[in-house]
This record gives sequence, C-alpha cells and structure tokens, in this order.
Amino acid sequence: MLCYSALLREANPPARAAGYRHSLFIDGEGRLSSCGFSRRRHEEFPGLLGHGEGVTQLNSPTRLPSALGGERAVSVSVREYHSLALTADGAVWTWGMGYSGQLGHGDEQNQLLAKKIEAFAGRRVVALSAVYYSLALTADGAVWSWGNGAYGRLGHGDWQEQLLPKKVEAFAGQRVVAVSAGESHSLAITADGAVWSWGGGDYGKLGHGDQQSQLLPKKIEAFAGQRVVAVSAGEYHSLALTAGGSVWSWGDGDYGRWFVVGDGQRQLLPKKVEAFAGRRVVAVSAGGGHSIARTADGAVFAWGRGNYGYLGHGEDLSDLLLPKKIEAWAPGL
Repeated sequence: MLCYSALLREANPPARAAGYRHSLFIDGEGRLSSCGFSRRRHEEFPGLLGHGEGVTQLNSPTRLPSALGGERAVSVSVREYHSLALTADGAVWTWGMGYSGQLGHGDEQNQLLAKKIEAFAGRRVVALSAVYYSLALTADGAVWSWGNGAYGRLGHGDWQEQLLPKKVEAFAGQRVVAVSAGESHSLAITADGAVWSWGGGDYGKLGHGDQQSQLLPKKIEAFAGQRVVAVSAGEYHSLALTAGGSVWSWGDGDYGRWFVVGDGQRQLLPKKVEAFAGRRVVAVSAGGGHSIARTADGAVFAWGRGNYGYLGHGEDLSDLLLPKKIEAWAPGL
C-alpha cells in the first residue's frame, strides 16, 4: 500500500500498524495519523480512517482529528474493519465498523471518529489485540474480550457476541501478561510462562494434540518446562517464542506457514523450529499464510506463502518451508 510506504519513511515512529485497507501510526508526540481507503467501487467500510464523514481515501498519512482526550497514544491495533488505540492513561479508543459489537461501545453502530470505551473506566489497559473481535489486557493481569464470539474465541464458554468488554473469568487466579487474537482462535501467556489457547481448533492451531475447539482457555501442556515470552496467533497456525530465543510453531503447514520437517504437513502440537538453531530470536509474528521472525542481531526472516511478495524476498515469490533472511532489510531498521 502506497500510504504504508510513506509511514516507513517517517523518522523513527514509535508505533505503526497496517490493516487490509488502511494504515495507522503514532508520531513522536503520541499523535495518530492514518491513510488508506474506506470506500472503493461498491464496497464501503464506514469510519475506517477515523476522519469523520466524507473522508474515504487518504494517500498519505494524515493526522486524526480526535485528540484522544488529550492523552498520548502508546500503541495501536489495526484490523480489516476497525482500529483500536491505547493511550498513556490506559484508556482504549476505537473506530470503524461496529458490527458484532467489535468496537466495545454496547451497540453495533459504526464510529466515524475515535471513541473512548467507557466500560474500562477505572481500569488501566496495557495491551490490545484484535481481528473480528478484540482482546484487552489490564494492569491487574485480567483478560477482557468483546465482539464476534464465533468458535468460542472470546473465551466465555459460548459463541455469543459481546457488545461490551467482558472479563474472561477462566483466568481467575492467574495473571496474564500477553494476549494475541487470531482469525478464529486466541492465545495468552500467564506470568509463569505458560501458554493458553481457546477458540477454533481446526488444523491443530490450539496446540493440544487434536483439532477440537475450546470454548474456554486451556493450557498447552506441550510447553511444560519451557518459559514462553511471546505468542502470535495467525489465521491457521500459531507461533511462540521462549525465553531462550527459540521459535515454536503448530497448526496448518500448508504453504510452509511453519517449519518442522520441511514437508508442509499439519502439526497438532508445538514443535521447535530447528532452522533457528544457533540464533536467538527476539520477536515473531504469524500472518494468514506466512511467518516472520526477528533475531537478536536485527535480521528479519520470513517463510511460508510467497505469492504477492508476502515474504519480502524480491522477485522470488516461491513458497518457503524454511525461514530465509530478508536481504533487502538491513539490520536495525
């Protein structure tokens, strides 16, 4: 997307995110800008850009009119139909399409401008993750979810949609430190380094050794003895990063989304990506059909589905079963 290229040229923005149709970033003063489109041909995605009525396309990053209550934005989560922003005071602001209650305002109305989720009044949110639903992590280690509840991905024991943020009671007595929302499943890490998953279990993406869906969070026993520090839920697969810098993957191996034995087969339990032996990985991200990892030396590796240039390997659009270094991305960028 042209406008996302413009974001990358900004001088060291502290946060940026790209959705399917639009991009969002935070400048050095905590102000939000967006670019992209909310209407094309016969398609319309009201409020996606957050600039109010009549603004349907922005080819370069343009500052949002909302001042977010005078607070600095510290992180953002951008998805296909809506956006979320977290401010320094722990408040959550959302805008875009409101179907299934994914904006968290107690209704299904679209929001053309950023609007604060009042349900979090008196609470401090520290992390956000969203797809067709939203997850939030509060400072006390509780997980909250709202939006489309299909597959049980909200973690409340049912498929019901939630118009307002609702605490995931299954984590009572646990302190959660990280969350990740996938297309139909969710992941969380508790303070003891354990990984929990829930939602759609097809392709084995929950990591429990089967393909059963889970309406409530369930600990992934395969990580016993490991301390996980980061997780990423993709569309058909999942990634985890351990304290020792190892990458683990599980789920659908089609297009080489994960690498285990190099044959692109399904993996029902987490398994270490041995291709990173001798390297320390510090960040991972699972996409729809590909995976990204960054190593301690600043190098970025990509593998999985290669069409449309997903993997960043230039003219080579082939699928990759093994992680390959993106040579065009110099370490430190």
